[in-house]
Amino acid sequence: MIVVTGAAGFIGSNIVADLEEKGDHAIAVVDWFGTDERWRNLAKRKIDAFIRPEDLTAWLAANGREVAAIIHMGAISATTERDVDKLVQNNINYTVALWDWCAEHQVPFLYASSAATYGGIETGFTDADDLESLMKLRPLNAYGWSKQATDVIFARRIAAGQPVPPQWAGLKFFNVYGPNEYHKGDQMSVACKLFSQIRDGGTVRLFKSYRDGIADGDQRRDFVYVKDCTRAITWLLESGQASGIYNVGSGTARSFLDIAKALGRVMNTEANVEFIDMPEAIRDRYQYFTEADMTKLRATGLDAPFASLEEGIADYVHRYMAREDTYR
Repeated sequence: MIVVTGAAGFIGSNIVADLEEKGDHAIAVVDWFGTDERWRNLAKRKIDAFIRPEDLTAWLAANGREVAAIIHMGAISATTERDVDKLVQNNINYTVALWDWCAEHQVPFLYASSAATYGGIETGFTDADDLESLMKLRPLNAYGWSKQATDVIFARRIAAGQPVPPQWAGLKFFNVYGPNEYHKGDQMSVACKLFSQIRDGGTVRLFKSYRDGIADGDQRRDFVYVKDCTRAITWLLESGQASGIYNVGSGTARSFLDIAKALGRVMNTEANVEFIDMPEAIRDRYQYFTEADMTKLRATGLDAPFASLEEGIADYVHRYMAREDTYR
């Protein structure tokens, strides 16, 4: 059995879908479902056990011998979260407790780190996992810090020769988009937000550029399709060997305007784009460029090509967003 935490969420539910398609393991999902629509993210899946996060320790005590791996995607992922005590408990301590259990019982452990650990840099997105490199990172918000602090704890334990899981991976996801993100509200991807604006005949609004040499809308991010993220995760599990911190991105920076144009082509319409003022409060710390260095992940043997922005947008629109049933 594979345990997936955060399983009703965006990336977690897509991992569950991939695991079900492979059919090699039973699946236990760990999450709170609340009162929104995220239950729909798992409505098509065959689930063997539903576990509340606060009950996972007791469940593992009773069923741990059946667990082949833990994939830990559960976290408070809002970059705007201000309750740092909540971040410490949910993002740091909970992850460390699962690491400890996996180390004790020699179970592979894959967890979500974050590209937010890199802070405001625009070059050098290199996924080194030694303690010295990790300590040089300067996240811009408490969420990013909580992920970096977790990575540092593990790096210190490894350097000290303490017990570790037989395989472990911290995954630094970049700007992920794709099906099952609809419950995320303002945290939804740019692709999802712009699709709704174009579909409804509205104007797509993008920030003006305030940097010489960069045109309006040409601010660039590493946008990665969620199915490529989950492919990386299942590959690492199947390989059973590679351990470390890994970037998970497309490896190619693309502009916000590229997303609007790609959506327009797929939707057979022209995206009407208006460039608006960027709030003064974020102008001085706005990132104009992110791009994952994918060398380390590729070196594990993962050679399957990732979707280009145009390919990912086309799959997202045709198979999900443009249909009555938008869920994977």
